[in-house]
Amino acid sequence: MAEIWARDIRYSLLRIYVDWCTRRSYAGGIKVEGKYPKDGRAVIIAPNHSNALMDALVVLQSDKDPSVYGTRADVFNKPALARIFRVLKMLPIARKTEGLRAVAQNLDVMPEILDVLQHNVPFCLFAEGYSRPMYSLQHLHKGLARIALRNAATKPTCIVPVGINYSDFLHYRGTCTMKIGEPIDVNDWIGGHPGLHDSASATKLSQHLSERIKELILYIPDDENYQQRLQELRPPKKRRWWEWPLAVLTAPFFLLSAVLTLPQWAISRWICRNKITDRGFHNSVRFFLRFAGAPVMIIIWAVLGFVFLPPLAACVLLLYYCLSYSIFYDWLNLVRIDY
Repeated sequence: MAEIWARDIRYSLLRIYVDWCTRRSYAGGIKVEGKYPKDGRAVIIAPNHSNALMDALVVLQSDKDPSVYGTRADVFNKPALARIFRVLKMLPIARKTEGLRAVAQNLDVMPEILDVLQHNVPFCLFAEGYSRPMYSLQHLHKGLARIALRNAATKPTCIVPVGINYSDFLHYRGTCTMKIGEPIDVNDWIGGHPGLHDSASATKLSQHLSERIKELILYIPDDENYQQRLQELRPPKKRRWWEWPLAVLTAPFFLLSAVLTLPQWAISRWICRNKITDRGFHNSVRFFLRFAGAPVMIIIWAVLGFVFLPPLAACVLLLYYCLSYSIFYDWLNLVRIDY
């Protein structure tokens, strides 16, 4: 079995398509501010976690070089999926809710994580452990800090705090900005905090990382005043006079887009309404239907187009289809239909 940090042609080819689908999931693409250090230090990427699978896909856009991701261990239970996840450079990380036996298996994964870092491949871990669609930050688990402290014993290591900021957690095709913060040099941090035992050191480093991430996001404390502060900082948008006329003028494009992508948005709508209670995962479902459904739909429309239309018209149809999933959701956002 190939080392997970090694370059893989399967990953490289799939990455092109994943990146295209991810960028098309946000109006105007994804804005990335800052860069990761490329000075020989091992890099551990530490983002906030507020939008399920989309967070990992957004982080992926911050660097053309591959990274390895820590992922919830329960999704690796099926061997076939586990093999696919490994091609995607994902390693299983168990959480406390999965039981002590599962958490103990993290010790088996640790050497591979350290091997990734020793080969100068960044490792990304969402230290909150759980995704939550809020402009806040949950308590950070100590696993990321423990990895950083252990790796720093053999190689200069840094933790890069990352803030992912979404205009909307619940609606597809919002805007997204990712801020890459100044790295925390773990070796310098250890030198500045002598005498701490391993657990206390990991706790203190996690607390420091938490404060650094808060500086990079729209942070609202999760307390009884959260909703009030949210309304003050992000008041509901007022409808502009030109939006309804624009919606009327573009309605034919919306209808055509709805027809072309009917299986994709209809299936995602059914899944979101009937199978997933946590709305924070809805955009991940919509992404997946775009990712998995587009190749199938392109084949279907190519066959129908070249059978029933002139070649030039069939080509135009296929080009328009590539934009139609975005057009469909952009129009819904324009008229503010809650889907």
